[in-house]
Amino acid sequence: MLFCLSGGQAHDAPVGRKLLTQMGERHNGLPLLMDRAYEGDVTRSHARSLGFESVVPPKRNRVNPWEYDRELYKRRNEVERLFGRLKRFRRVFTRYDKLDVMFKGFIAFALIYDALQSLH
Repeated sequence: MLFCLSGGQAHDAPVGRKLLTQMGERHNGLPLLMDRAYEGDVTRSHARSLGFESVVPPKRNRVNPWEYDRELYKRRNEVERLFGRLKRFRRVFTRYDKLDVMFKGFIAFALIYDALQSLH
């Protein structure tokens, strides 16, 4: 499991690029479903250089929009629903923990709980 915490005031894209780099190279066209916040040229080109196929819609004001797999992009809601389920844990959405290690530990616990719930 690979995730990283960032400051609430920080943009997610630089941290996202760092995580992609940590995943390594050569993913041979593996689709990478991204939010529009990640649709910048730098992030998309970085994903391509690592072998991912970025699946992200262009912002509406893009001069040269690109094509993307709309059906595959619809599956991004599965990730959004996971975040919604994690936010059921008050400790996650209010960020009670002062130490990152404790917060990460509870997120891991919540993910395990969610996975076990899906077995029923």
